[in-house]
Amino acid sequence: MLNKDGKRELVYVTTVDKILPIEGADRVEQAVVGGWHIMVRKGQFEPGSAAIYFEIDSKVPETEPFKFLEAKHYKIKTQKYFKGKVISQGLLMAAEDFGWTTQVEPLGGVRTEVIIDDKGKAHYPDDESRFLTEKLGVTYAVDEDNIRKAASADKYKKMTQRNGKLFSHQPFRWLMKRDWGKKLLFLFFGKKKDKRGTWPAWIKKTDEERVQNMPWILENKEPWIATEKIDGTSTTFAIKRGKKPFEKNEFYICSRNVVFDTPGKGCYYDTNVYTEMAEKYNMKEVLTTLLDIFPCADYIIIQGETYGTGIQKRDYSKKDHDFMAFNLIMSHTGRWNTVDMEEFLKKYNIPCVPIIDNNFILPDTVDELLSYATGNSVVDGKMREGIVFRSLDGSQSFKAVSNEFLLKYHQ
Repeated sequence: MLNKDGKRELVYVTTVDKILPIEGADRVEQAVVGGWHIMVRKGQFEPGSAAIYFEIDSKVPETEPFKFLEAKHYKIKTQKYFKGKVISQGLLMAAEDFGWTTQVEPLGGVRTEVIIDDKGKAHYPDDESRFLTEKLGVTYAVDEDNIRKAASADKYKKMTQRNGKLFSHQPFRWLMKRDWGKKLLFLFFGKKKDKRGTWPAWIKKTDEERVQNMPWILENKEPWIATEKIDGTSTTFAIKRGKKPFEKNEFYICSRNVVFDTPGKGCYYDTNVYTEMAEKYNMKEVLTTLLDIFPCADYIIIQGETYGTGIQKRDYSKKDHDFMAFNLIMSHTGRWNTVDMEEFLKKYNIPCVPIIDNNFILPDTVDELLSYATGNSVVDGKMREGIVFRSLDGSQSFKAVSNEFLLKYHQ
């Protein structure tokens, strides 16, 4: 689940929606949380129970109360049980597993169970207090994800780290919690070097919410554009117009969280695949041309996926690397419609993610959508990762990842 900053949280407080029996099972059943199905001990939860949900792709600490996961190397993955008839995704634990408690509060006129942690803090299932990733020390199950998806250091964080002792005092902590306070402190304590390599605030980071975390979206029966989800590494190219006459435009090459502001800046992969794609597709020249074509644009962003050998387990039968765009964003127009983007970028020889259907109507259930997500890739005819759905105006998007793909490539 994504938090308000668009960062994926791996653990959070939730409410059990319903309990389903498993045919032939005496000691276990399925709990349903949003669109997730999780196998649990029979009688452990009931509809309305508060619970702590650990998403797939996460890894828990190698301590209690997680010792029962030692045989699975403490990793939470998509699993098949009962000869493949039951799929379980994630881990569901109760407050008492951590020595915590629950209490019932009236939220929006509905009596809702909330979790109280060991410090007496209440964690509600419908706001930012739900997130427990940092508190419980949970990380991604794959080491490379912990590197590629680590939070980028912005100029305020760098300023705080440089003045750690001073900024530990209450007045500074109070100011740092407020946007205007951070800007005020930067006027006095910030330095030019703090700005180097920081993520530009005008570039939106790429991450799509999973349909299991937003099943209510299926009520929207307007047409959607369905595109193939490519299993690679998120890549962003952007240009910002110089504000003053004769001031140079600023060109950016970014991974999910890192700005490659210097040629020798380290990359997770053996070679810098991000700068490689910038050169392959002449991104700086293309974006500079687009600034000339669109004089009203203060900035233009092309975002997509770099894929191929050595990037993920799924190499798309390639011996090199390639790029496919999924976003074209301009300051004055916002995100382009995917169909229009594909037609426009074709002029500049920039490939886009394959469009599966440009008039797709969402089904009524998450399971139906996940079934649709399973299929063959347009790239090489082998198994695809899933589907990303975008509204026609580009304002909404989410993903459905194939369970079959997860079972094959994410174990």
